[in-house]
Amino acid sequence: MRPLAIALVAVLMAAGCATSRRDKITVACGASEQWCAMMVKRFSDATGVEADFVRLSSGEALERIKAARARQEFDVWHGGPADAYVAAKSQGLLEPYKSEKSIEIRQGWADPENAWSGIYAGVLAFCNNTKELAERGLKPIQSWQDLLDERLRGSVAIAHPATSGTAYTALWTHVELNGGDQDAALGYMRKLHPNVLRYNSSGSAAALQAAKGEAAVGVVFSHDCVAAQEQGYPNLQVTFPAEGTGYELGGLAVLAGAHNPDSARKYVDWALSGASQRLGPLAKFYALPTNTKVPAHSKAADPATVKLVSYDVGVAGRAKQALVDRFSAEIAGPPA
Repeated sequence: MRPLAIALVAVLMAAGCATSRRDKITVACGASEQWCAMMVKRFSDATGVEADFVRLSSGEALERIKAARARQEFDVWHGGPADAYVAAKSQGLLEPYKSEKSIEIRQGWADPENAWSGIYAGVLAFCNNTKELAERGLKPIQSWQDLLDERLRGSVAIAHPATSGTAYTALWTHVELNGGDQDAALGYMRKLHPNVLRYNSSGSAAALQAAKGEAAVGVVFSHDCVAAQEQGYPNLQVTFPAEGTGYELGGLAVLAGAHNPDSARKYVDWALSGASQRLGPLAKFYALPTNTKVPAHSKAADPATVKLVSYDVGVAGRAKQALVDRFSAEIAGPPA
């Protein structure tokens, strides 16, 4: 083949690849694999826009998005606690977008400058394996203080706050319980450390560790424990800390540098809609919806019956990097 023909073929191939990329979006997804797969498929079915996803914990997602700043690999970030989105916003990684659906979202559950929006809320809980606890002479865990019992040595499943939004929610909960004192929060986590089985990279993994008896109790969002129950693990019981517990506001955002920003905005419109937010239970995902037109599922945590801390997502997000760095340096390095 002549050089000119070779060059022409190369140009056409590159153009074809570019067209394919423009017709598709990739989602960094922070919820369960099943939920993520359902969401991108239902979006494609509804809009005709091709979509795929990569499942990442919030800390992992933030690092990948930051590392690819100059040549972004994702178009949308969907799921995972909003404090990570606050951190991303401060680093210029999000593209503000005010969706026409934003008027349907509960007041205060979105960024006031439209950098991100909340799409679900989950309450931090204990996922108790009642059989494993009974063998240790313990009843289901009712408080953060109970979690320090020496009979739970190596038996508490929890993730690392550097990679998991669930774990960072737990860490920040103790900041709030101690009146904003980060030293006191780290002091509690230091006491808990001997009881930790290992620090997972994913927060939801703790529910399955408790379900399978690898741990006696997991620190997870309540909907993750309910999902594990529905997978056929009858010994699980959800309880909430008596002192007070934190909660996540799952986030959604268009990423700065998205290859397909128009379709990314379509995804946000769809994900905020009532049609999308009614889908969670189909994937055994029982978080609270943020769309005011969608009622909470009966298996979702009821904030009216749980003692919640005053969890300021903005303050938590801005403090995240420094606090996580301290946890890694003073208590445990991130999982390998």
